[in-house]
Amino acid sequence: MNEMNPIIIELLRKRGVTDEEDIKEFLSDKPKKTYDPFLLADMAAGVDLILSKVRDGDKICIYGDYDADGITAISLLYQVLSHLTDTEKLSYYIPSRFDEGYGLNNEAIDAIKADGTGLIVTVDCGSVSYDEVEHAKHIGLDIMVTDHHSITDRRADCILINPKRQDCMYPFKHLAGVGVAFKLAQALQKRAGLPKSVLTEVLDLVAVGTIGDIVPLLDENRTMVKFGMKVLNAGRRPGLRRIIERISLTKGSVTSENIAFAIVPHINAAGRMGSAHIAAELLMSQDNAIIERCAEKLVLKNRERKTVQESTYKECVCELEKIYDNDNIIIIYSENAHEGIAGIVAGKIREKYERPVIIVTPSGENGEYLKGTGRSIEKINLYELLKTCDNLYEKFGGHAGACGFLMKRENLDEFISSLKRRTAELLASDENLFESHFTADIDISLKMITEEFAEMIDLMQPFGAKNPKPVFRIPETSALNASFMGSENQHMRFTAVDSEGDSINCVLFNRADEYADILLGGDNFEILGTIETQYWNGSRRIQMIVSHVFHI
Repeated sequence: MNEMNPIIIELLRKRGVTDEEDIKEFLSDKPKKTYDPFLLADMAAGVDLILSKVRDGDKICIYGDYDADGITAISLLYQVLSHLTDTEKLSYYIPSRFDEGYGLNNEAIDAIKADGTGLIVTVDCGSVSYDEVEHAKHIGLDIMVTDHHSITDRRADCILINPKRQDCMYPFKHLAGVGVAFKLAQALQKRAGLPKSVLTEVLDLVAVGTIGDIVPLLDENRTMVKFGMKVLNAGRRPGLRRIIERISLTKGSVTSENIAFAIVPHINAAGRMGSAHIAAELLMSQDNAIIERCAEKLVLKNRERKTVQESTYKECVCELEKIYDNDNIIIIYSENAHEGIAGIVAGKIREKYERPVIIVTPSGENGEYLKGTGRSIEKINLYELLKTCDNLYEKFGGHAGACGFLMKRENLDEFISSLKRRTAELLASDENLFESHFTADIDISLKMITEEFAEMIDLMQPFGAKNPKPVFRIPETSALNASFMGSENQHMRFTAVDSEGDSINCVLFNRADEYADILLGGDNFEILGTIETQYWNGSRRIQMIVSHVFHI
C-alpha cells in the first residue's frame, strides 16, 4: 500500500475503494471476488427443474431480449446446456423489437409450446411477466425466469432467479442479465459435475453483455469481466474473433471501451435494424461460412443504423429548435423516427439540451398506439417520473436512466401535461435540477503525463459504469496547431502547451462549434479530459481526449 502511487489511491477513494485489501482486489490481474450461485433465491429449484427436463429428454427453449445483454445470455446458456443435452433438444427465442416488443408475450409462448417444448428459461426478462407466466402454466408449459431488472410490479409466480428480489440474500445486486445466466451455469456445472472449462469458455460472453448493459463494473462484475476479456482477447470464439477483425480492432488488445463503443453497437444493430438472430448466430456458430455471413450483415446493419440515427437526430433537433423554450422535459412526437434508434437519438438530444428526453413514435397497424422511449439526466429518475402516469400505459418498463412504454394515442395529451406538471414540481423543489457540474477527478500538470503515468491509469481497467475513465484537469494551457476534423468540421485536433513548455496532443470530439473560438483565440484555458494510449505501427503515443475547455 505504501508503494502505491498516491494518484491511484485518490482515484480509487473517489470510487469508494479505500481498504487495502479492496484496493489489491480492484487492481489484481486475477481478482477473486465471486459468490456461491446457490445464494440466489430459487437457484437450487431452478437447477433441479432444468436437470429433470434434461433427464426426461424434454425440449428446452431459452427466451431472451434483443439487446447485447440478452443475446449474450442466450448464447451462454445455450452453449452450457449443450454439454448436458443434444442440441436438437435446445432452441432459443428472441422477440422482434418491432412486432412483439420487450419481454414475454402469449403468442410467442403458444408458438414455443406448439414446437414441442417442455420448459422455457428466460434470460434478461420476465420478472414482472405475471400474466404471461400464468398463460404458459395454463397451456401446460413449465417456465422459469432468470433476470436482473427491478421488480416493482406483480412478480411472476414461478421459479424466479433475480438478485433484485426483495427476499434474495445474494450479496451483489448489480449483475447483468448475462451475469445471472452465468450464475445459473455455475450452479448447473457444480450440480451436474461438468468440467470447469464449460464455464471458462463462456466468460467472453459475460464480458460483452455486462459491459453492454452498463451495469457497475465493480465487485463480482469486475471479476467476471476481467477474466472474460482475457478469454475474448485469446480469440477463442470464432464469431467474436471475426467481428473484431471486421471492425479493425486488434485481437489481444481489445479494451472495455472497444467492447462498449464498437463490438456492442454491432451486436445491438441486429435487433435495432432487423432481427437479433443474426447476432445470436454469430456468437453461437462454429461454421465459418455462417460466421462470415453474419459478421458482414452486422457491419452493414450498424452502418445503416448510424445513417438512420444521424438523419433522425438532425430532423428531431430541427423541429425541436422551432419550439424549444428551455422546457423542463422534452417530448418529441415523430412520425418517421425508426423505433430501433429512437432511444439512441433521445440520448443524444439529452446530451445537447441537458433535459430528460422522450421520443414518441406511432405503433400498431393504424398507428392507434404510441411507443415511447426516454433517456434522462442524472438528477431525474425517469422510471419514477414515468411511473406517475402508470394508468396511461399498456406496457411500461425501464430504470432510472432509460424507460420505454406503449400507450393508446388518445392518452398522449394527458401524458404530456402530466409529465410537464411533475417536472415543474421537481424543479420547484430543486432549483439546481438542470445545472451541470463538470468536475475532474484530480488536477495534474502536463509534466506528469508520461508513459509510466498512462500505464498506471491502465491498472484501473476495465472502465465502465461506476468505474469511469479518470477525468483530469490541466489548469493552464494554450493551443498550438489547432485544426478541424470530420466531414462537417465537428471535431478538432490541437497540441496543449503549458508555461513550462510541456505539451500533449489533444483531440476534441463533436464539440468544435462550442470550443473553436477558445482554441483558435490564442488565450489561455483549462481543459478536462481523459488520457489515452494509442498504438500504431508498433509505436505508442499518449494523447488526451478532451471533454471540456474553459476560459481562464
